[in-house]
Amino acid sequence: MKELLLQYARYNVWANKRIIDVLLKLDDEMLDQAVESSFPSLRATVYHIWSAEFVWLQRLQLTENPVWLDKTFKGSFPEACDDWQKVSETFINFIERKYDDKALEHVMQYYNSEKKSFKNPEYVTLMQAFNHATYHRGQLITMMRQLNIPSVPNTDFITFFRKP
Repeated sequence: MKELLLQYARYNVWANKRIIDVLLKLDDEMLDQAVESSFPSLRATVYHIWSAEFVWLQRLQLTENPVWLDKTFKGSFPEACDDWQKVSETFINFIERKYDDKALEHVMQYYNSEKKSFKNPEYVTLMQAFNHATYHRGQLITMMRQLNIPSVPNTDFITFFRKP
């Protein structure tokens, strides 16, 4: 399980970087252009993925009151993308520090945004974070196509797995 989770964590970093590399070439007008999706723009979608990854990471680190970055961030888009990559890379470090598969079965308790308590094994929380990011990256790709952005990246897991 640990090796599989490490693969997913590395895939998450790789796929985020492929998206970020394209988005950093866009101007603010394109990043903020309204597109029908879960979130109203590319920027808003990126900020949501980044913020959600950070919340799940904080929960894994047993932070009592996680911070939603998209509610407080005042910096630039490149700064957000840089931090997003750092957050994603921290999942790799979190998993690598686990002694074995059994450690990833540790049940953690956390509260959602409505202050409702939940308990999940760490591996479930990690898979949630990675799956959530994949879902919204798919939305980013669809949004980029609707905005006629050239060079929309392939972020399929198999493409990551096949890379030289």
